[in-house]
Amino acid sequence: MIVTFVSQCQKKALNRTRRVLDAFANRIGDNTWQTVITEDGLIAVKKLLRKTASKNTAVSCHWVRSRARSELVWVVGNRSQFNHSGIVPVNTTSKELIMDIVIRKAEPNTLYANTHLQRLDEHLFAVAYVAERLHQHLLPKQNLQSTATFVAGCLHDLGKIDPCFQEWVKNPKKKYFVADDGQHIDDKKFSFDNHPRHNEISVLLYHFLDNNTLKQINVGHKKAIKHAVYWHHAKPFRKAEGFATYGEIYKKFTNNLKDIGFSQVLKNAISLLKNVENIDKEYRATEETVITKAYSEAYDLEVIAEQGELPLPSYKKYELEENPQNYTSQIKHNADNNIVRSCLITADRWVSAFSSTDLQQHIKNKTLEGFITEQLLVESSLCSQIETCLTQFPVGERTNKQSEKAHELVKAESVAVLAGAAGCGKTKIALEWAKLKNAQQIVWICPRVQICQGLFHELISEQYLPNSTIEINTGEFKFTNQWDKPTAEVDYFSGDIVITTIDQIFSAIITHTKANSLINFLNAHIVFDEYHEYINMPAFNLLFAELIACKQKQEKQANTLLVSATPPYFYLRQILEIDRDDIVEMPSFNLSDYRIEFKVFDEAKQVENPLYHTHQSKTFVISNTAVTAQKSFIKNQHQENAVLLHSKFKKSDKKLWFDEVYESFKKQGTNKFTILRSGPIVQASLNISCDYMVSEMTSPENMLQRLGRLDRFGENHKTTNVLTIAITDDVINGKSKGNSSRFLNNLHSLQTSKAWYECLQDKLNGKIFRLPELYCLYKNFYEQNTKAKEAVASDLMGALKKSVQLISEKVIDPITVPPKNIQNKAGAKISKHSLRGDNRFVQMAVYDLNNPDQPIFLEQYAYQPPISERDEFDNLTASTEEIQGYGDSNKNLLAYMKSKHHNIIGGTPAHKDFILLNEARDPEFPVYLSYTPNGLDKVGGESARHSHAIYYAVCDKQPIGAISMQQLTSIKD
Repeated sequence: MIVTFVSQCQKKALNRTRRVLDAFANRIGDNTWQTVITEDGLIAVKKLLRKTASKNTAVSCHWVRSRARSELVWVVGNRSQFNHSGIVPVNTTSKELIMDIVIRKAEPNTLYANTHLQRLDEHLFAVAYVAERLHQHLLPKQNLQSTATFVAGCLHDLGKIDPCFQEWVKNPKKKYFVADDGQHIDDKKFSFDNHPRHNEISVLLYHFLDNNTLKQINVGHKKAIKHAVYWHHAKPFRKAEGFATYGEIYKKFTNNLKDIGFSQVLKNAISLLKNVENIDKEYRATEETVITKAYSEAYDLEVIAEQGELPLPSYKKYELEENPQNYTSQIKHNADNNIVRSCLITADRWVSAFSSTDLQQHIKNKTLEGFITEQLLVESSLCSQIETCLTQFPVGERTNKQSEKAHELVKAESVAVLAGAAGCGKTKIALEWAKLKNAQQIVWICPRVQICQGLFHELISEQYLPNSTIEINTGEFKFTNQWDKPTAEVDYFSGDIVITTIDQIFSAIITHTKANSLINFLNAHIVFDEYHEYINMPAFNLLFAELIACKQKQEKQANTLLVSATPPYFYLRQILEIDRDDIVEMPSFNLSDYRIEFKVFDEAKQVENPLYHTHQSKTFVISNTAVTAQKSFIKNQHQENAVLLHSKFKKSDKKLWFDEVYESFKKQGTNKFTILRSGPIVQASLNISCDYMVSEMTSPENMLQRLGRLDRFGENHKTTNVLTIAITDDVINGKSKGNSSRFLNNLHSLQTSKAWYECLQDKLNGKIFRLPELYCLYKNFYEQNTKAKEAVASDLMGALKKSVQLISEKVIDPITVPPKNIQNKAGAKISKHSLRGDNRFVQMAVYDLNNPDQPIFLEQYAYQPPISERDEFDNLTASTEEIQGYGDSNKNLLAYMKSKHHNIIGGTPAHKDFILLNEARDPEFPVYLSYTPNGLDKVGGESARHSHAIYYAVCDKQPIGAISMQQLTSIKD
């Protein structure tokens, strides 16, 4: 390829980069180089530039595609020296350009909301009205909350009467200034370290003017109003403290008032609200307006002396409870806050996008209602496509029963629940339910990426809906209708059916930038697939309940379906408060016979462990961890025609081997492989089947989900299907000893698993049964078994308490960082507040494990960084606990890397471990968990290899994935 390098470096960085670029390319100008180079050479140039980079470094690389076109490949250093296409600005001007001229000029005695010069009273009314009507459209029977939303809209920007803001917004140099988080004072000499933002002033003013006589708004709604007013913008990043209470806001604000006192500010606020009242009365053609009674003209400045220590509204708060049911009130409170806040933020963003003239015309012509309807309108041919799809299924008892259950689900009072046995056709029932509910768009939400992959495979490969737009949108995959057809960013979440993970939906309630996406969630038809997985997941169980509580407020218009073969009855009743009549059960049509065998083994003796035994027939061996699956695959790789699937693959291998497994074991599949050794990722929503199964002991839900892959299509009528459960004495006794017990205990399911084992031993030990009998036993386990109820409650309480702790740590107040503090780098980074775990990007060397006793260390790493910044990293991640050795200094790979990395790879020595961990949120700066032989030669050779180094293992058959050298020592013949 032919590439051009452009340097915008300054000071010492100029000479440093010139030395690097002169070594690889020909200089064709003072700051420009060009050459023919390979991909490996281009990666080497980038690495060398990064080693010497400083704040004065700025180098762009362009790929010359033709005489007329070049493409930006990457930028090293200061991106602000180039635009998004890598083009260098060659001149600037401070003169006013024609396109900057604004016909309308600010009037001295008028209050403005933004640099569009929208009048503040008009802006407050329009946002309030749009927010209220938006709330009424989505929740038509929640009148009091709609009223509270209107009041919040009237108050949200009240703080813009701040003289500092009005001085800034009227400055002609601020014409059409646009910010991602609304408009705020951005003068260089101004600092929010010493001055409150307008939303903070707004909630302070409401605190003074609150009228306690308004009957339409109770105490709970007033809390929601204050929450929405305060949190309709994120907090600014501040070095200083002193903005946590009403008293602190009052002090900061009054200290900066020069010509007027705080009493005058309150009088100005009252005058402004009266203008809003008049606009509202005229718009609605009424003599009364609720805003009149929402505030009091009589205020007492002594309030701040009495209540100054009151904290400002918390963004999201949960407190520990001793009974699962006691969490429901907290869940509903947070759900109310989510809805009001989202309506307000959405209305604010819509209205703020109007020009001042357009806003006046909307108010004058009373066309805001039509604007809202247009924004919410979703039209598609999805229902007709589903109807065509349903005609393709054969007529018979099974199809009739599926249709019957779909009609029952439509009758649910609010959120509907489908309890469908494995293989009963839950996907088809869900589609028919959506058709009966006249769905224009379905958002299909899954707990894991692998379940999204399986569903996407099913909907596109089985030709369910060939003429509809099927979109998968996860952190890893963004495709439409085909795996090789990436979705354009502007089309995200626009498909007829959008398959996504719960993480993408959570952003609506735990972030600021995507707060408005909750409106799309409330406006769409929602299917929560395999939702049972959230129940014991810390933070997920409470946040999922918040989403359900939001939909439940829509009552008959909830348009939400929960789908699982293993509904968590205890959680549904105690936490979600779903009525028993809204749970519709679809029976299994699988007439095959089953039997469960328990194999008790000693973890210290691998030879006794059924998970490591060799198999020849069509068998699934499902373990609770990826490591067990890897070790059993390595041990049997030369005796079995096996395939390995788990979560410790790099990104490209996950996709490739998921496809291989699906194609081999699906109905009428290729049968390329005989044995599947896997972690838990295959246990749900993957339409594959086997003739025999071995599973590690797990929770009732996981066990039934795994069993759903055994003779899934009910084709074995000659012999009994056998599920072998590998279980240890520690699990049987409910003790958190041994790897298996500790794993279940960490998942908050040890006591439930023990109770389930006892139930199965009592009811089905050695007996032949059919699936309907097992599902009936599962239901009775939750509803009638007293000991089981106690175990389930114990595990759930442990998970909920962990949830409160995790939400307190991870779901922090939304904060906006000033542009000068943002490092503008391309590529997805790991959030500091990920709820899935504290993971980091990692890199590792490759070794060949065809012979585990003599691994061959290869001269390559697991993946190469992409040449172009537009391409995604084929990355790997690992938990910080694994990287740091779980507290054992002898296993700490991070400490080893800190001392060796600069000598092996190059760069500046790191001084602190936490710096390396923080950088590793970016895929460009992974933590190295192992090094190639040539790399180790630089620091002492073989003797320098860390005994617990983690390598990316491969063999002739397939990649094995990330595994520690230490794990190999425990693999015995």
